Amino acid sequence: MASAAEQMAANMSWSALGKATELRQRILFALGLLIIYRIGTYIPVPGIDGVELQRFFEDAAAGLGGVLNMFTGGALSRMGVFALGIMPYISASIIVQLMAAMVPQLEALKKEGEAGRKKLNQYTRYGTVVLATFQAYGIAVSLESGGLVTDPGWFFRAACVITLVGGTMFLMWLGEQITARGIGNGISLIIFVGIIAELPAALAQFFEQGRQGALATPVILGVIFMLLATLTFVVFMERSLRKIHIQYPRRQVGMKVYDGGTSHLPVKVNPAGVIPAIFASSLLLLPTTLTTFSGGEASGPFMSWLLANFGPGQPLYLLFFAAMIIFFTYFYTLNVSFKTDDVADNLKNQNGFIPGIRPGKKTSEYLEYVVNRVLVLGSGYLALVCLLPEIVRTELAITAYFGGTSILIIVSVGMDTVQQIQSHLLAHQYEGLIEKSQLRGKKGRSGSGRKGPARR
Repeated sequence: MASAAEQMAANMSWSALGKATELRQRILFALGLLIIYRIGTYIPVPGIDGVELQRFFEDAAAGLGGVLNMFTGGALSRMGVFALGIMPYISASIIVQLMAAMVPQLEALKKEGEAGRKKLNQYTRYGTVVLATFQAYGIAVSLESGGLVTDPGWFFRAACVITLVGGTMFLMWLGEQITARGIGNGISLIIFVGIIAELPAALAQFFEQGRQGALATPVILGVIFMLLATLTFVVFMERSLRKIHIQYPRRQVGMKVYDGGTSHLPVKVNPAGVIPAIFASSLLLLPTTLTTFSGGEASGPFMSWLLANFGPGQPLYLLFFAAMIIFFTYFYTLNVSFKTDDVADNLKNQNGFIPGIRPGKKTSEYLEYVVNRVLVLGSGYLALVCLLPEIVRTELAITAYFGGTSILIIVSVGMDTVQQIQSHLLAHQYEGLIEKSQLRGKKGRSGSGRKGPARR
């Protein structure tokens, strides 16, 4: 039998959304900030030769430049103020989280609650400024060496660095505001909206290749079938769960004895969501961003070798991509999204236990054992979804928006956003029921007072 919460969730409709004033305000607030982000992708950095830049990205759309452009929502191809995107912030988050797992002082900050989390967020912001400055200067120099600047020199470099770093910090602030005052998942939503906004142009370009004869009709149909199959597979895997049975003991309240209840602890096949794919992509794009526009000509033999061997579709790129996805799936799940020690402590505090497993440390060890086994399937699924479309996309030289990472981001972030909205609607319905029950109680008490006999 469905629970009360499940029945309420099934009864949700557009009318319920219209009555949830706070949720409507949160959605409008998030949409307003996302519109500001999209406008910023069209505001160009001063001193860029637009014609040469467009010609360059027409040649680089199927390679590394297309991948970089996808994560910036098209801002890189227009050299907008958000050309660096949110990737420096994600890279800084990776570094801080890895250091927090290895440095005792940072690990102690994680255990300090809200105050420690704020300090770690501050360190992440400082790291974002450093990485963004480094990448912005590299892009400025690369633009000059690639002949994409109208007036090269130190004035252009300073203007480019200030503009790009300011754009990244503003974008980071937008993501934090969407998370806190919007509908959550601010950083992921920014990447999601950037991909969705550029998808129609990518589809038009794809069909134009077929019209010009660059792609045969069976190839176009095969790519469409692959995209639909990948989409279905991702939805199925993202909804897959491993349920762990939880038992609650009998309890006595006064003279009444209540039977113990049963429940289950859901463990998703992919508890980390889209984070491992984004983290792995950001690491792959971090060193190569510096030489994208110059093609590695002015960066020495090492960067030239890096660009040649770590480009999309290259064996080292695919191997490193898969290894990073698997690593970040385990790392993010066990350190952020499903910390087994915290889950075991919560179960112990609620007097819940797994049948046959002693509460406390034994429960934590059992949960870690189960999660590790589930993550073998979860990490393998993520690597498969990200790599197979990437190989096909590279072989056919089609747009990066048809890669596995973009599909995963669209599906995962879309499902998470819908769940966030459903959670807000569910909370609104609960609040309405509580208010109605309180009003009925007041009416009942006042009515009984009128009907009762007068005291003498």
